[in-house]
Amino acid sequence: MLAPGDVIRLEGDAVVMLDQTRLPGERVDRRCATTAELCTAIRELAIRGAPAIGIAAAMGMAQAARRSAAPTTQGLRDELAAARDELAASRPTAINLGWALARCDDAIERAAAAAGPAAPGAVRAALEQLALRIHEDEVARCRAMGRHGADLLPAGARVLTHCNAGGLATGGYGSALGVVRAAFDDDPRIHVWVDETRPLLQGARLTAWELGEDGISHTLIADVAAGQLFARGLVDAVVFGADRIARNGDAANKIGSYTLSVLAAAHGVPCYVVAPSSTIDHAIASGDEIPIEERAGDEVARFGGRATAPPGTAVANPAFDVTPAANITAIVTEAGVHRAPFAQSLPAAAS
Repeated sequence: MLAPGDVIRLEGDAVVMLDQTRLPGERVDRRCATTAELCTAIRELAIRGAPAIGIAAAMGMAQAARRSAAPTTQGLRDELAAARDELAASRPTAINLGWALARCDDAIERAAAAAGPAAPGAVRAALEQLALRIHEDEVARCRAMGRHGADLLPAGARVLTHCNAGGLATGGYGSALGVVRAAFDDDPRIHVWVDETRPLLQGARLTAWELGEDGISHTLIADVAAGQLFARGLVDAVVFGADRIARNGDAANKIGSYTLSVLAAAHGVPCYVVAPSSTIDHAIASGDEIPIEERAGDEVARFGGRATAPPGTAVANPAFDVTPAANITAIVTEAGVHRAPFAQSLPAAAS
């Protein structure tokens, strides 16, 4: 199993991460020495998954504070405001990014008020402590989610998952894969159907890699093969993560998740969304308000460095879709298992 420090860590004045774009072929660290380099790594999906992006943002703020030579607290705050804006623009859908940056804002304000204008070191220390705490807390939340979610699965469960919601996406343990890991500890007969997850193959490249590292039985399928698994009665549960959950329980996740929820509903199979409370956006009423990132068309029109569509072909490449609350059997957070009506059952956002 990946250790939290294997996924992402602060090292000197840099944020160091396991480069997920290089897996499964190479296990290579990517060192981000500036805020711009970290934002590029986030946009290029070297680090991805809502909780991991939040961790990266907090570490990025701590890194910017470490790197600054500002002699005054106000000077440091000015530099940090620029870093914050740069990080906030790196990816729009994952709520954890904004959540982590808001916590950094609070830490800066408290430290600056307590230490005074001539003590920027207090702000630097506060941000570093916060980044480490956010990382530790996300891993602890995932372990709690795993325990809650494992209880929902039948013995010998055949679980269909989508994209990657494992240790790579959460900083060390996993949300949806955390449920699988916890279930596997008690019942090694569990089997995972792994959607390849087009267009960037996070299921094939990352989820299959994590499951293989842990010795958990799994089978990779093309995304379009999921329907026949349901028709043959080979799926006991759908389990996937979320990048943002609205107050009513609508959940944005990697494109294709909504499709699986429709298949699950049509075949009477439970569909579980597993995400930490830091992913819940209580400020929005429904999934209609979730911004959906549109990524470059080349991710669809090219594969393995070669064109797979004629030049000039128009491409739509939304990175996420929204699964309506009506298709979700339960949402699992570190606080427990939550069922409809989600507006009443979902916990407050993590603090």
